[in-house]
Amino acid sequence: MHHRRSFLLSLAAGRELRCDVAVIGGGTGGVAAALAALRNGMRVVMTEETDWLGGQMTSQMVPPDEHPWVEQFGGTRLYREYRSLVRSYYRDHYPLTAEARGRWNLNPGDGSVSRLTHEPAVAVAVLSGLLARYVSGGLLTVLYDTVPVRADVSGDRVRFVTVRNKSGVEKTISAPYFVDATEQGDLLPLAGIEYVTGFESQKETGEPHAPSVAQPSNIQAFTVCYAVDYVAGADHTIEKPLEYGFWRDYVPAMKPAWPGKLLSWEMSDPVTLASRKVMFDPSAEKSAPGALNLFIYRRIANKRNFAAGAYAGDVSLVNWPQNDYWLGNLDAPGHLERAKQLSLSLLYWMQTEAPRPDGGQGWKGLRLRGDLAGTEDGLAKYPYIRESRRIRAEFTVLEQHVATDARKSGEAEVFGDSVGVGSYRIDLHPSSGGDNYIDVSSLPFQIPLGSLIPRRVENVLAGAKNLGVTHITNGCYRLHPVEWNIGEAAGAVAAEAVRTGHAPRHLRKTATLLTGLQGRLTAQGFELSWPRVTAR
Repeated sequence: MHHRRSFLLSLAAGRELRCDVAVIGGGTGGVAAALAALRNGMRVVMTEETDWLGGQMTSQMVPPDEHPWVEQFGGTRLYREYRSLVRSYYRDHYPLTAEARGRWNLNPGDGSVSRLTHEPAVAVAVLSGLLARYVSGGLLTVLYDTVPVRADVSGDRVRFVTVRNKSGVEKTISAPYFVDATEQGDLLPLAGIEYVTGFESQKETGEPHAPSVAQPSNIQAFTVCYAVDYVAGADHTIEKPLEYGFWRDYVPAMKPAWPGKLLSWEMSDPVTLASRKVMFDPSAEKSAPGALNLFIYRRIANKRNFAAGAYAGDVSLVNWPQNDYWLGNLDAPGHLERAKQLSLSLLYWMQTEAPRPDGGQGWKGLRLRGDLAGTEDGLAKYPYIRESRRIRAEFTVLEQHVATDARKSGEAEVFGDSVGVGSYRIDLHPSSGGDNYIDVSSLPFQIPLGSLIPRRVENVLAGAKNLGVTHITNGCYRLHPVEWNIGEAAGAVAAEAVRTGHAPRHLRKTATLLTGLQGRLTAQGFELSWPRVTAR
């Protein structure tokens, strides 16, 4: 009764928005979902919790982490267009050197994590450009600084979702289909959609790396990222963080054990869990052979690619094991602020006490670049989320479907309802239950349509990390090109459901409808299967 009264009040206030497809969440998957629905003639309303679209690409400050074949295959045509537009944006707007400008595969930061490490604001500009014509044409409405707060459900369908902006103004979005592309699956509890969190049990999934008992509160670390540059001879030391003493001395209590203090250039090797030494040198042009220089790892601006004086120093994003936060989950009070304290403490430690390769201590010239984050505190607008609530799906992808050791054929499970592909190692960061890394080889995989469809609710699709995967397989389905493909598929499937009048569940179960859908996806640049490639 309360929801019905709120709906009538919103109508009276002129705050109802009607559309064909509502995308709740404007992150990497959300933007892709909106573009796919718009491309297929739908009217779309999209919400975004921050004032930047793009999620992990932008507000979370994580440059694309991709498989090695991404320039040629293993993603959607639209995702590759995004990558091409990023390079074009640099050529059009930045003072590149002639050598850098002539590189077809320009990597502005030359970061070792990716072939395209670039500034978050460039991603914002490119994504906004892709959406601009739909906004101007009145086909897309974007509600920034807005989160879902209520959902009205009738039977197994969501009728409308009420959203609220940071000023407290509420609007009601009604649509025949909704895509939940929020960072933590926020629509799921509001709409009563069955979901799971944390570790499933081995009894439920049969996965070799699952625990014997389910651990729903045991969730991967989240990270508050930030950008720094290095200005030699300058002193940009920040004020000592309030929790610095705690974090400087903190020794993780992990199973298996962490090798020592968190703020150190020694960490657990993700694969072997043995002690692994890394280095940090913001003055180095490139990493020494066999050494991981953390500053270069996620470097987003290599000043040598630009005209002299364009950058005072190289710029890098700090998203490392040293600022992963696992002492509690993001939905519990206080943990976001503690995670920020950890990130600032890491910076202060690097500026004042961190051991240098030359035997000295600290790099005072490290400068927090809040201007590149678009924030006053200098930190990312939103924490980097590795693990979301996940729908109880029509089909759930298990470790047995994709892990190299589990696949005697040398290929991942073939899904007849594939709506895309992806590739990444099963890479699970330390978790809030005290588990160290779980990092195992996986094979290039497909995204089954069944993993986007809840078991019961008919008109909601998963559009981000909230699809039907487990805690284990989330580790290989969570990175940029896969989340993009998930979202783009969800938007296209929602559009197909509107166009044909058939719910996604029916599209999947009816052979002729599924074949037609997959044909249209292929025509729009989706890759539904892999050529034969090796494991990650």
